[in-house]
Amino acid sequence: KCRTGPLDIVFVIDSSRSVRPFEFETMRRFMMDIIGSLDVGPNATRVGVIQYSSQVQNIFSLKTFFTQADMEKAINSIVPLAQGTMTGLAIQYAMNVAFTTQEGARPLHKKIPRIAIIVTDGRPQDRVTEVATQARNAGIEIYAVGIQRADMNSLRAMASPPLEEHVFLVESFELIQQFGKQFQDKLCGVDTCMEQEHGCQHSCVSTPGSFYCECNPGYRLNVDGKTCSPVDACADGRHGCQHQCISARGSYSCRCRAGYYLNQDKRSCTMIDYCSFGNHSCQHECVSIPNGHYCRCRSGFTLQPDSRSCRATDLCNGVDHGCEFKCVSTEGSYRCMCPEGQQLQADGKACSKCGAGHVDLVMVIDGSKSVRPQNFELVKQFVNRIVDLLEVSPHGTRVGLVQYSSRVRTEFPLNKYHSADEIKKAVMEVEYMEKGTMTGLALKHMVEHSFSELEGARPLSHSVPRIGLVFTDGRSQDDISEWARRAKESGIIMFAVGVGKAVEEELRAIASEPVEQHFSYSADFTTMTHLVENFKLNMCPEEGKGETEIRSPCECEALVQFQTNTVAILQSLTEKNILWARLLAQMTARLEDLEKQIANKK
Repeated sequence: KCRTGPLDIVFVIDSSRSVRPFEFETMRRFMMDIIGSLDVGPNATRVGVIQYSSQVQNIFSLKTFFTQADMEKAINSIVPLAQGTMTGLAIQYAMNVAFTTQEGARPLHKKIPRIAIIVTDGRPQDRVTEVATQARNAGIEIYAVGIQRADMNSLRAMASPPLEEHVFLVESFELIQQFGKQFQDKLCGVDTCMEQEHGCQHSCVSTPGSFYCECNPGYRLNVDGKTCSPVDACADGRHGCQHQCISARGSYSCRCRAGYYLNQDKRSCTMIDYCSFGNHSCQHECVSIPNGHYCRCRSGFTLQPDSRSCRATDLCNGVDHGCEFKCVSTEGSYRCMCPEGQQLQADGKACSKCGAGHVDLVMVIDGSKSVRPQNFELVKQFVNRIVDLLEVSPHGTRVGLVQYSSRVRTEFPLNKYHSADEIKKAVMEVEYMEKGTMTGLALKHMVEHSFSELEGARPLSHSVPRIGLVFTDGRSQDDISEWARRAKESGIIMFAVGVGKAVEEELRAIASEPVEQHFSYSADFTTMTHLVENFKLNMCPEEGKGETEIRSPCECEALVQFQTNTVAILQSLTEKNILWARLLAQMTARLEDLEKQIANKK
């Protein structure tokens, strides 16, 4: 056996028609004798075989077989090509294919010799000089073995220097087996590691005419090519240790920080559960921490100076309890209370705002041109003040909003939002429509669509009141009587709210019976806040005292408020142009008329 260490050897065998069958058998024997002298294996010597004539055929590559028995079986199955002699083509194939890492050759940096053994019996039919030079420059050591009729000049052109050690001419095929034994000695050479002082710290590996040093597992070769240093297996960061990596001669182990233990995967760590030892003496809860534990009290209790026992805390003074009306502390907890006449809601914090129960409320607001943008913002505030009165939830009160002018638009249906905050935000984002005042069309839309189950109204069988609130500032441009009647006949409780130039006759036609309790009026948009209170009293009558109070535009309080506002406006107009003067005259006349009404009442 060769003692020179691993090699990558590829046999390049001539199987042209000039090689007769019995002569090819001697070439098989030559290859098997050489292989028999080698220590073959994936980490030892690797062997590949190609044959050529007018073309090149790969018999097996350097990565195919790693036992002599498999190699011999493959060699015995070779069928000669029996064509021309394209030796240059075979050398090209060996360089570009057979000696690549893809085909099993070890990388050049590992310094494993790459050896090509070319066996031929004739003159090449293509050029070999240039391609052989390229192969040698690529790190391939070429042995040229000529048999019988081989051309010596071609052999010398192919072989590596020194030629006397790499060129061989065998007189006949009968002598090739004898030559094979001599070639083994030439290939294997002397064990340079034994013949000279190599200086390797760990291991010396002989190669033909030279040697190289190797390090033991867990070490790497230093730049001097002889000494070795331990490999820090933790340095590359791929160890997977959760806490600490401990390097040890090319390997590593994981270690946990104090207070943790290493799991069975030998990488992850788990904190030691000191509470599980059963000696913590905590009154309520024990909490483990690295290197120990501490005691913790349940919510509503305070840990005492002994760090073990607990005492109840007045949570109403110590936490954000969220009670709407009153918080009452209990041992370890608290509860919310509501004033008399109001009920605690499902969240355990809020109090009922309206005792009338749950309703489906659709508000229909006038967005016509006469309202004006600044007043439309006041309308939206009015809507949100009504929302503040209600207990909005999927199972409580549901609210929908419709705006109309010359057409009708659903701003959001009853099933769109489920909290007062969501509704109020949506209301403030509503855009002003302008144009005409089609109140009848809006009522039709409300009856046919807004109170449908598709848009969130609960079935009539559930006995949930349906309330429609129509808000307008002027006379309708279409007939309202039919759809106002249909709305009330369908079970909708109708409220009518008028401002400014709203027509009382139309408001009364819209309102449910008793009419006086279901319609309201305000002289202008800035003085309509009392309408919210009217609406609250009629939806939640138990929150009023005695008979429900309904305010009218002729009431003294409303007139006094109107007079105050008008005087302020008159004072601000004294220095305006003639256009404003005309408006001043009109408002003065109206003020005088209202004062006469007050005098007549007295």
